[in-house]
Amino acid sequence: MYPDSALSAAQLAIMAVVVVVSLAVWLIAVALAARQPRGTSSASNAGPSERETAATVTRLPSDGSTAGKTAA
Repeated sequence: MYPDSALSAAQLAIMAVVVVVSLAVWLIAVALAARQPRGTSSASNAGPSERETAATVTRLPSDGSTAGKTAA
C-alpha cells in the first residue's frame, strides 16, 4: 500500500482532542437549553398569585332572568 499515508501520533492526538472538545461543548449546550429559566421554579409556580385570587367574578343567572325585573 502507501506507507507514507499513515497519520502521525500528533495528528491522531489532535483529532481525538477535537472530538472530545466537540462532544463536551454539545453536552453543555444541551444542558443549558434543558434547564429552567431563572426566577421560575416549580415552588413559585404552584398556584395563582394574590392579584389573581383577588379578582371578582360576576355570574349571570342561568335561567336568563335579570334581578331588576318583576314577574307580572
